[in-house]
Amino acid sequence: MAGSQGAPSVMPDTRLPVPRVWNVRLGLVCLSAVSVSLPMAWVSLAKVLVLAVSLAYLCVDYAKGRRDTALGALWTTWILALIGVLFATSLLWTGADLPSALNTLAKHIKVVEIVLLAVLIRTAAEARIGIAAYALGQAFLLLSSWLLFMGVPIPWKADSAVGYEVFSTYLDQSLMFATSASVFWYLRRDKLWPSWAGVVLAVLALVNTLLVLEGRSGYLVALTAIALAIMWSMPRHLRLAALVVTPFVLLLGLTLGSAKVQERVTKVFQESQGFAQTHQVSAKDSSAFRLNAWMQSVQAMQEKPLVGHGVGNWTPVVKRIQGSEADAIFGEGNHSNPHQEYLLWGVELGVGGVLLLIGLFIGMARDAMRFPDTVKQAMLAVVAATAVACLFNSALYDDLMGDFFCVSLGLLMALGVRTTVVTKVTV
Repeated sequence: MAGSQGAPSVMPDTRLPVPRVWNVRLGLVCLSAVSVSLPMAWVSLAKVLVLAVSLAYLCVDYAKGRRDTALGALWTTWILALIGVLFATSLLWTGADLPSALNTLAKHIKVVEIVLLAVLIRTAAEARIGIAAYALGQAFLLLSSWLLFMGVPIPWKADSAVGYEVFSTYLDQSLMFATSASVFWYLRRDKLWPSWAGVVLAVLALVNTLLVLEGRSGYLVALTAIALAIMWSMPRHLRLAALVVTPFVLLLGLTLGSAKVQERVTKVFQESQGFAQTHQVSAKDSSAFRLNAWMQSVQAMQEKPLVGHGVGNWTPVVKRIQGSEADAIFGEGNHSNPHQEYLLWGVELGVGGVLLLIGLFIGMARDAMRFPDTVKQAMLAVVAATAVACLFNSALYDDLMGDFFCVSLGLLMALGVRTTVVTKVTV
């Protein structure tokens, strides 16, 4: 856009009348933002409240003729609505029992929290408060992990947590830290926290992921975060090369420089090679489990490539294909998943499900391109982290991990939308 004066806002005006109970609404946003750094009970409580209260606000706004046109202009809003409709519609042909199907449906459609948080957040100031609460929770979780690493006991550590995990597992925690590092890094320029604090927390989060925790999926997300940060710091004509080369150079350096990283990377190759030779799956062999689950998922997709097997039907179908060893591999009941979000959607909704998930990431990235630079870069980094995590985990479907990504994306989406409406584009 060009011109000597500021151009119109790149997003429609969203300054809706603020309800009198603004403190309750904003308090709920802060609860949701902090909850993803706390035990699962807090996450579940916040999620239910966000769903109920945001839908109530939507109904009140509709009844009073108020329209939040900025949210309607986002691709993300309509893609999320389509996701909810398609998963719910697949109940008509799913072969899963109704309780399992409904449980799976609820876990899938929690992605709508991304836009529901933006429903509750009405101004840029509120969005900044929500992001600050999120950062405070992540900083608390991160520093708690470092205290454990230094041998300092903490009374709030969960009984089920081991090693340097605080409330959940190394997988959840490593993905959280690798993702929140980008938020700390980019938004330091937005004066949401001191610049030095953003740098320190980002470095501590990445080092914790790469050298303290054991999550190998966390490695990939951390490398993605670093690659994007380096890319944005380069001249425009070098950005693509930096994005492609940086992860390989970093991984090579970590493998050669850290015995711990080398051991974990070697283990992946050994487990994968062992499975390729024997097709045997061990309970402690995460790489073999994934490869086996992915193979069965592809076979399941081949059976019904157009409409899929229906919501909640991944486990029954894959167990049927697996045969007599199914329960030993996937466990009792119908609550397993392939540790790969794209294939999970592909089995349940067909090829269209895979395209729909990819479309969600593209839609969020497209919307982010309209935000101010700092928010845009943070949003794109979290979208990329989510997309990468989904390659090796059911990152949106899983409890806690999925809630973390949805809340992170929702808060950044709200910050971008509510900031953009007062941003002028100049020459």
